[in-house]
Amino acid sequence: MIPQGDAKRLQLIACKVVQREAYFCAARSKNVVDIVLMPQGLHDEPDRLRREVQKALERTRDIQDRPYDASLLGYGLCSNGVVGLGAEIPIIIPRAHDCITLLLGSKDRYQEYFDSHRGVYWYSPGWIESGRQPSRERYDLLLREYVRKYGEDNAQYLMEVEQTWMKEYNWATYVDWGLIDSEGYKAFTRECAAFLKWDYEECKGDAGLMQRFVDGLWSDEEFLTVPPGQRIAEDVTNRGIIKAQ
Repeated sequence: MIPQGDAKRLQLIACKVVQREAYFCAARSKNVVDIVLMPQGLHDEPDRLRREVQKALERTRDIQDRPYDASLLGYGLCSNGVVGLGAEIPIIIPRAHDCITLLLGSKDRYQEYFDSHRGVYWYSPGWIESGRQPSRERYDLLLREYVRKYGEDNAQYLMEVEQTWMKEYNWATYVDWGLIDSEGYKAFTRECAAFLKWDYEECKGDAGLMQRFVDGLWSDEEFLTVPPGQRIAEDVTNRGIIKAQ
């Protein structure tokens, strides 16, 4: 049973790309929030994501002085990487497809933007710092690596193949929480848009969902509570995206 009213002790397991936003909200919460950062890119390997996050969930067994009241998962469905996760204490997870929902403040806002901006690629401080966002720097780095490994002619061909997926995108959208050095991140995203021949847009971020997450305001509309002994399951027929079973 999660105590109500009093400050809770929570573990937040989150991808490194949302660390700035997570620490920002945790610092303003009355709860004690221990943040555990996971490597960026695990969503590309769902089975590995599941293994690594499950390990972090199980480490709560070693807490003796004051156990956590719940483990928070700062992930969405993320390529089904969270499906199958369970713990001996409650798990709280946003009803979301991915971390962009946390940055925008709601899954409805995410869906509205997606519907009106077909082919959007999201940029944020954490994503930019990861070095994985499409950019001139990433292109040049990858080209040099291919030349070194495969030679000039093969490298050019591989780059053409590698860039094919980018034709599906039209927008480079920066999610702005107004954090430190926002102007630098915006400038970088504008440069990426120009290089890729995409349109550039800024979308104001909303800390509300992340703040409610760490504050323990877990409405059934926005969050799934997974009781001890149950696990996260995909629920594609339901607007909640995930369920406990």
